[in-house]
This record gives sequence, structure tokens and C-alpha cells, in this order.
Amino acid sequence: MSARDEVLGRIRSALGAELPAVEVRRDYRTTDDRPLPELLDVLTDRLEDYRASVLRCAPDAVGATVAAALSSVPGDVVVAPGVPAAWRPDGAVEDDGRPAVDLTAFAATLTGVTVAVAETGTLVLDASPACGRRALSLLPDCLVCVVTADQVVGGVPEGLARLDPLRPLTMISGPSATSDIELQRVEGVHGPRTLLVVLVSD
Repeated sequence: MSARDEVLGRIRSALGAELPAVEVRRDYRTTDDRPLPELLDVLTDRLEDYRASVLRCAPDAVGATVAAALSSVPGDVVVAPGVPAAWRPDGAVEDDGRPAVDLTAFAATLTGVTVAVAETGTLVLDASPACGRRALSLLPDCLVCVVTADQVVGGVPEGLARLDPLRPLTMISGPSATSDIELQRVEGVHGPRTLLVVLVSD
């Protein structure tokens, strides 16, 4: 008998008889029946609670709203390659796959999202052209995400159902933040210090 087998045998003896598998309940709520305007309000509330800034606008005002959101951000802006031209601020640079370290030279990033979960205030990016690669949303100090009303769902199960689990998913709930041992909040440690969300609805 090997040492590994002996250790595992002792663990099994300590645990006693094998317990039968417990059936996992699957009757949790998978859809949200709240009307869309209410979901948009919930998403806004959650994002602002996480210290993100939310600017709401009509579909034809996305470009102007993005420009207004970035007006106080000094420096160059890099955008995901699939972001529509009408959303891009003047002078923005499209991400061309440059080395990730070069992205730190940009002050802000502009991307779209794949799904936004209202109940948790979570934006999900999946590395599609509109979202860009993961480094794009993590390295510049400010992240601007455009969320359209049709991308907003009520809860996590509904959001997960819209995602491809094989894609690299980045889930964002507010600016990057952590707390030290004295519970002092520090932002920008593992990602953007500032999150600006442009929420588009009629």
C-alpha cells in the first residue's frame, strides 16, 4: 500500500459510512417578471450602490453621452473593435491587439456588454468584438460600458442562460475595489478605478 492509499483510507474511515447523494433542488426562480423599466431602475440602483456612475440616454444620444462621460477623463481612449462608430468619442483608438502592457497608457476603455444582471448590478463581457479582450476592460484606469435595454435581465439564472460558458467571461459589479486589514476601501487594485455605465433605453 502506498502512502497515498493509506492517507485516503484513514480519511474514509474517519468519515464513516458513505452517505447517499442528496438530490439538488432545481425549482429556483429562473426568470424575472418585473417590467423592463423597473429592471432598469434596479440595475441603476445597484450600480450606483457599488460606486459606479450611470448615465441614461436614448438610442440616438449614445455618442454624446459617452463623450460627456469621458469629458472629465484626461488622456486617450481605447475602444473594443466591435463598438459602433456612432458610440466612439473623437480621437478614440481602436484596440488592434497590441501587447497588453501598452493598454496601461490609455486613460479609459469603451466597450459594450453581453448581459447586465439587474438584481446584482453585474455587467458581463464575453470577449466578443463589442466587449473586446479581457485585458481591455481591466488595464486602463476608467471603464465605460454601454448597456442597451434588451441586454438587461432580472436575475443571475436568466443572465447565465444567455451566455456561452466556453467564452472567457468577465463579470463586473462596480469599480475594482478591495479592503485592507483595517477595512479601508481601496479602489483600482485589480482593475479600473472608475466605472461609467451608459444605459440606453427609449
